[in-house]
Amino acid sequence: MRRGAGITFAMLIYKIFRAPEWATLQAEGRTRGAPVDLADGYIHFSTPEQAPETAAKYFAGIEGLELVACEATTLGPALRWEKSRGGALFPHLYRELRMRDVAWHRPLPLENGRHVFPPA
Repeated sequence: MRRGAGITFAMLIYKIFRAPEWATLQAEGRTRGAPVDLADGYIHFSTPEQAPETAAKYFAGIEGLELVACEATTLGPALRWEKSRGGALFPHLYRELRMRDVAWHRPLPLENGRHVFPPA
């Protein structure tokens, strides 16, 4: 959580899903993630600042993506912040993601070759 002027703000973290992965989460109510998540043993998330670079690097040109936001504090101790790309700390979830963990979701449209993120 972030604090400022006596107010506490929940920190949102993002997961980008391809359409079939998103459909699985919706249908089954839970997921262990995408193939890369299964291979690495955790579900990859990004902060709002990291998500555009993640989209550009791993989802370039892919249409039909869904941006899923979760409140970091509600994911419990299974969420760990670990060094990754460029030594930055990234959120990694060491358990399945449940539909009830999702704060909101939005399509991630592709315009002029770049994904358009909703305002943070």
